[in-house]
Amino acid sequence: MKNLMTVVDQKSIADKIHEMVLEGDITSTMETPGQFVHVRINDTTEHVLRRPISIADIDHEHSRFTIIYRAEGEGTRKLSKLRAGDAVDVLTPLGNGYPLEQNDHVLIIGGGIGVPPLYELSKQLNRMGVRTTHVLGFNSKKDVFYEDKFRALGETHVATADGSYGTEGFVTDVIRTLDQQFDCFYACGPKVMLKVLSETMDMDGYISLEERMGCGFGVCYACVCETAEGDWIKLCTEGPVFRKGEIVL
Repeated sequence: MKNLMTVVDQKSIADKIHEMVLEGDITSTMETPGQFVHVRINDTTEHVLRRPISIADIDHEHSRFTIIYRAEGEGTRKLSKLRAGDAVDVLTPLGNGYPLEQNDHVLIIGGGIGVPPLYELSKQLNRMGVRTTHVLGFNSKKDVFYEDKFRALGETHVATADGSYGTEGFVTDVIRTLDQQFDCFYACGPKVMLKVLSETMDMDGYISLEERMGCGFGVCYACVCETAEGDWIKLCTEGPVFRKGEIVL
């Protein structure tokens, strides 16, 4: 559903990482963690394609939600210049998110800009009484964000590739040190990370893919991926969340 949202706040929370809070009635339709919004940069033809950005936090009480994105291209850099009171054209909520299952203890794994949708997921699981342990991976200390927010929800570990903060290495290096039992895992991040997790984690799990998209609702076929059965599906409508082993990584 297309809707004009109002920017409530925007700030930088890490190197090139921005947090934007938006307000509007469409927030009432947001329920499932892992869904995303498709944002139009401006009203000109300069940036034709919208940008898919995951929903990091949903605040139904105040009709607000939060998105977190990396401002690295010309379009997202322009998005980062918006301030409180500006209007933003979005399509939302889009895609299929994470299933909320009643487990005892789950492992939540995020890599880089794949971390944001896992925050709303962890919040909702905690409300259900599910214990959550989080492993967050970043390139460097300057890239780390939301550590304190996740820590407020459960045990949280951070890994950085250059060793400048937390555990040196990748999320898999942290996971090998965890002497705990988990019922399943939820993950979002780079495809190479998701591939390794899918092949090495000896438990059921769900992964969310990051992908460039044209339309966001299944018309353009710009975000197709292959299933394990050899079929082709669209990430924007059938995904971006899939069960481990369901698609080819």
